[in-house]
Amino acid sequence: MTLFPIFLATCAVPAAAGILFKPGQWYRDLDKPSWTPPNRLFPVIWAILYTLMSLAAARVATLAGNDLAMALWGLQITINTLWSAVFFGQHRIFGGAIIIALLWAAVLATTVAFAALDPLAAVMMVPYLAWGSYALALNISVWRRNGAAVA
Repeated sequence: MTLFPIFLATCAVPAAAGILFKPGQWYRDLDKPSWTPPNRLFPVIWAILYTLMSLAAARVATLAGNDLAMALWGLQITINTLWSAVFFGQHRIFGGAIIIALLWAAVLATTVAFAALDPLAAVMMVPYLAWGSYALALNISVWRRNGAAVA
């Protein structure tokens, strides 16, 4: 588990994007569904997800034949970094949905690749996949409620 701090530090990049591109008044003024979580919950959820995905990556990183799995982990964390800048920074709701859809696919592929090497690592990725499903549904709902004018 000596690699865990490195993977957790890597997660600081998308976390920093989330800090740089905050929801702000624009987001508060959007029409959101009743099942939108309060803003204060997002940092807690992401802290848990980043910890789990870093633990999972640290487990897989030392295994033989991990090239694809680790490349997919790198891809998903890169895509993850883009969402806050597009959604909150550029106010592109539909663009955010596209990014989350790509992220969801990358997290699914990572989870499947991890499962082939370390089933526990794959289980650690499942909450991230679940959150991605919820986030995609939320993003699409916000887009539909606010119209293509804010896409």
